[in-house]
Amino acid sequence: MQRRNVLLVYPRFADNSFWNYRETCEAVGRRCPAPPLGLITMAALLPAAWTLRLVDCNAEPLTDTDLAWADLVMTGGMFVQQRDTLGIIARCRAARVPVVIGGPDATSSPHLYGDADFQVLGEVEPVMADFVAAVEGGATSGRFEATRYTTDVKTSPIPRFDLITFDHYLQMSVQFSRGCPFACEFCDIIELYGRVPRAKSPQQLLDELDALYRLGWRGHVDFVDDNLIGNKKAVKAFLPILADWLKARDYPFEFTTEASINLADDAELLALMRAANFFALFVGIESADAETLMATRKKQNTGRDLADSVQRIYAAGMFVVAGFIVGFDAERGPVAPGSAALIEAAAIPICMIGLLWALPNTQLSRRLAHEGRLSAGYEINAAEAGDHCTQGLNFATLRPRRDILADCRDLIGETYRPARYFGRVRRMARMLDARAYRAAIPIRRDLYEALRLGWRCLVVEREVRGEVWRTVVDCLRHNPRALRAALRITSLYLHFGPFARRVVAELDGRIAQEAADELSAPAMPLHVS
Repeated sequence: MQRRNVLLVYPRFADNSFWNYRETCEAVGRRCPAPPLGLITMAALLPAAWTLRLVDCNAEPLTDTDLAWADLVMTGGMFVQQRDTLGIIARCRAARVPVVIGGPDATSSPHLYGDADFQVLGEVEPVMADFVAAVEGGATSGRFEATRYTTDVKTSPIPRFDLITFDHYLQMSVQFSRGCPFACEFCDIIELYGRVPRAKSPQQLLDELDALYRLGWRGHVDFVDDNLIGNKKAVKAFLPILADWLKARDYPFEFTTEASINLADDAELLALMRAANFFALFVGIESADAETLMATRKKQNTGRDLADSVQRIYAAGMFVVAGFIVGFDAERGPVAPGSAALIEAAAIPICMIGLLWALPNTQLSRRLAHEGRLSAGYEINAAEAGDHCTQGLNFATLRPRRDILADCRDLIGETYRPARYFGRVRRMARMLDARAYRAAIPIRRDLYEALRLGWRCLVVEREVRGEVWRTVVDCLRHNPRALRAALRITSLYLHFGPFARRVVAELDGRIAQEAADELSAPAMPLHVS
């Protein structure tokens, strides 16, 4: 086996992305939220004779010296990293370093990445050996594609956590399962990973957590599953084992994940997640309108009181981050008032609110293509920087585009007004049953981050420090056990407050441009009989 220097490069997220948490990271002395789990999992499948280095462009720059060291560069990411991924490929070509592309965006739109020397598409476990054999055999290009939905995730290796600089990140990541049983029209997860969730064995996941534990990580670990409860039988078998593992080690980790709202209907599963130290969930709510939810096949969200469902999750000790989308065909008028009312009624502080984007190879993009409504180059994020929160609607809309943009702007602006945001934090904290929560975080690190955050929120940030003081006092008075969760959500406002203002300004610009385009459009000829 020939020795090679292999550089793993994780592309940068857009500067104004909802998910980069830049201001919050800076406030606590970190550089970005989470490491590139896909890349370090793939790295574990590479030969031991290959020397590996990781450059996460969200935490550090990719330098010419890095490229000069490398015999091979491996990169890839999500749709919102597309622009930087293409830039990395261009730099590798200029430096005459062979480059390998993989990841979900390349899998969905391989034609956009034709400049890469190699394409490794789909789930890497079944095809990585073929790729390595080709490289060792002298191949200079090739395409290696896994058959979708068939990968046995029990063959997935322990990620190479040793390649990570822990101090760069707010949290670590692991994955238990792939796939989701639901059929939401706009979602690409079921296209990439299928509708029959495939789960790792409990021992396999514990081995991954053991690796993190031995390397010294303590604190937040995110299960990146797109729906952790998609395979309820598997997760219910795993969670008691996880709880025992945590107890035996004095609770070194605390967990977050993504789950569908029907979790609220399963008291047993809520109790198991509570015992396993889960403290927060991302839940896709999408719309307050039942007709819209049915039209986009989000049926699991219908036939229920959504605010009550969220509050049942709070009663189990986990707070909710919710996703909302504006721009569905079924919208009959302004949706901002209804969604804003739901956000307030449920007391959800953090909401990802974005414009609908037709992702490649989804039921939505196929339908819109059949109807002749997709924009040219719809799969390309052509924006200089940004994500779907500001750069959606890559298709001809049924509602006037200006109205949709104004709806999204109004909902984001209202949701992230300081009084609204912190009012919801206080009400959420009163409802959150945090009595079972345990976390043995190193005192020095926790104190250091708390002092940095306290100085920033309670002294420096004049716009919100009054709201923060009121939130701290209210939490100490009514539910002191929820203070840590309230402070977490407070810290995230350092990112979401400025982010929301930038998004509102950008949407104002798009609305003005739409108005100008309408004025400059040629007038329709009059037909007089």
